[in-house]
Amino acid sequence: MTRQPRVSIASTLPLTISTALSSGPLSLFYSCIHQGFFFFFLPSICFFSPPYHPPVVYHPAPEASSPVNTIRVFYGVMFDAGSTGTRIHIYKFIQKDPVELPVLDNELYHAVKPGLSAYKDNPEEGGNSVRQLLKIAKKTVPEDSWRRTPVILKATAGLRLLPEDKANALLKEVREVFDESPFFVPNNSVTIMNGKNEGRLFFICLSPCLGHSELPYRTVGILDLGGGSTQITFLPKSKKTVQSAPSNYIARFNLFNNTYQLYTHSYLGNGLFAARLATLGALGADGLDWKVFTSSCLPKKFREEVTFGGTTYKVSGIPDGYAGYKLCYYEVMKVIKGIVHQPYEVKGSSVFYAFSYYFDRAVESGLIDGSRGGAIEVRDFKKRAKEVCNKMTKYRAISPFLCMDMTYITCLLKEGFGFKDSTVLQLAKKVNNVETSWALGATFDYFRNLNIH
Repeated sequence: MTRQPRVSIASTLPLTISTALSSGPLSLFYSCIHQGFFFFFLPSICFFSPPYHPPVVYHPAPEASSPVNTIRVFYGVMFDAGSTGTRIHIYKFIQKDPVELPVLDNELYHAVKPGLSAYKDNPEEGGNSVRQLLKIAKKTVPEDSWRRTPVILKATAGLRLLPEDKANALLKEVREVFDESPFFVPNNSVTIMNGKNEGRLFFICLSPCLGHSELPYRTVGILDLGGGSTQITFLPKSKKTVQSAPSNYIARFNLFNNTYQLYTHSYLGNGLFAARLATLGALGADGLDWKVFTSSCLPKKFREEVTFGGTTYKVSGIPDGYAGYKLCYYEVMKVIKGIVHQPYEVKGSSVFYAFSYYFDRAVESGLIDGSRGGAIEVRDFKKRAKEVCNKMTKYRAISPFLCMDMTYITCLLKEGFGFKDSTVLQLAKKVNNVETSWALGATFDYFRNLNIH
């Protein structure tokens, strides 16, 4: 199929030069600036502590001579190719008046399993999984906007864990699927994103919620637990944090016309599903056809085959052995100890947002309500992990891996990052009805770096 000619997304939008302002105690918008053009994300809630505070948002007043009925709508399609699934985010932006700032109006989100890495030996099928998601984009984005709507895929830990040749074959297949589509395909539209950018883009997406003036003495940041990797990201308040951190853990970026130093690192292989295999001693092991990997973190009578990244493993509990929290904690410790760096200031007073599998396991174990999210302390994960592990038969119906997962999360937070038992974790799935992920930050970043032709 013939590629559509390259069209500048920004060519259909007016260039507006304005100053980003905030009103009230909470700055609740993020701006991406490109040649004077602003994109804004306006979350209505920040999950710091109840009661929630509604935003106070400033919009420039329209000039008397502004044309009427000049609403402009435009879209962006971002694929998140993770280790356990591929997700499509279709963002709709609205600019109600040429002198006003475009706002994020809506998002459509859909996910399929397994992730692209599961198709490492059959990249055509991997491409087809993306093709099916593109059909949703075609139904969502109006046809007259297709050739102006960018479509981008960024892969994370799942493909980073694959051999280079297999990862490249999957990326090549996805590029061909994109080229067949009616959407605008930018240069470098299909890539593997490095871990530092994953944390940075997540931070950009949620940076409006990280400026709470009522908590000036606290460190506020983001924790993301995926299937193949885990990220920690925050703005250091202490020079000692920056000085004691490995140099590649500190990233510099511009926001609100200021340069910030961001502590951010992604631990490849320390995502929840990869950590399960590491705890079992299965990662990189030989003899997968016959070997059974056992753990005291699993119910004694449990025996099953599990698949991750396109590879199948035989796992089981220890029928004649012991099981429970203490033994399990010792097992998962080896996956974390000496691997995860402890940032200096998180040992003090801090509040962190926790997403992805932190949220999912908190819901499954009954710590929070899945529809609302909520605030818990690190000690709550520890307490519930003990309950689950010491009564595995009660929780097996939820997941036979719940003990291992809850214990790993507890160990990661305490022994890995060094959080205190009293550290507050704000758990959320969505903010302002938008899925919390790096995808929105990446979409903003794309528009910011857009080359106007």
